Amino acid sequence: MNWKQCIPILMLSVSALVAAAQQAPASNPASFPTEATHNGGAAPAAKPALTSRQIAEMRAQIMMARKMYGGAIIIYGNLLKQYPKDAGLLNQMGIAYQELGDDRDAGHYYKKAIHADHHFASPLNNLGTVEYEQKRFAQAVKLYTKALIERGDASAVYCNLGYAYFAQKLFPNAMHAFNQALALDPHAFEHRGGEGSLVQQRSVTDPGTFYFYVAKAYAGVGDVEHCTHYLKLARDEGYAQFAGAQTDPAFAAMAKDPQFKLLFVPEKPVVESR
Repeated sequence: MNWKQCIPILMLSVSALVAAAQQAPASNPASFPTEATHNGGAAPAAKPALTSRQIAEMRAQIMMARKMYGGAIIIYGNLLKQYPKDAGLLNQMGIAYQELGDDRDAGHYYKKAIHADHHFASPLNNLGTVEYEQKRFAQAVKLYTKALIERGDASAVYCNLGYAYFAQKLFPNAMHAFNQALALDPHAFEHRGGEGSLVQQRSVTDPGTFYFYVAKAYAGVGDVEHCTHYLKLARDEGYAQFAGAQTDPAFAAMAKDPQFKLLFVPEKPVVESR
């Protein structure tokens, strides 16, 4: 069964869940105290029903979570016929296309979202990730910087900014961005996919050097576990300057930690028994 065949089944399932959520559970009035008992006899307020748009967006979100991006595009496309200038829908459409590897259409919808709302940080950031993937790193930096003007508390955007600076070998700038990301979220580099409507970059051309600089960022906040984890990754990637971490001032606070010291102990060769 392909994704197109799954759509009607999934839509029916979601509709059933929504209908069930909107109905109060059946119970014996004599067995449980009602709200009227505690509110001077006032009847409980009815729960507002979900709109058709909310239901459709729920379906699209479920499809996105299940990586059924083509189905999500169909739903968002139908919604955009009714709300053609809705920046949130346009941004989500862009994400769905980007997940399918279609940067051209993704960029098209991100630009439409920005045009619809100049202060919406998400499409600015997301268009930056498209520029990054096309190796237009300077343009990506401009877009990430604009996104941070609108939403300065987004660790994902600071991470993306650091990636773009790193790709240009502007290492001090990259470190500043990485430090800002970790100050906002100690787990900034562990997230996958981003934060809701924000896409987070995850590809680098020089992973050994990248891991070394991420380890430096974690050392700066005193996180031994993550620091040693990324140093080990840098070592395993063959980073040429790895041994220099022992005398690098950035790692001074880690120097006496057993986990850190163990990274620089040569592994003993395995001797096969006869």
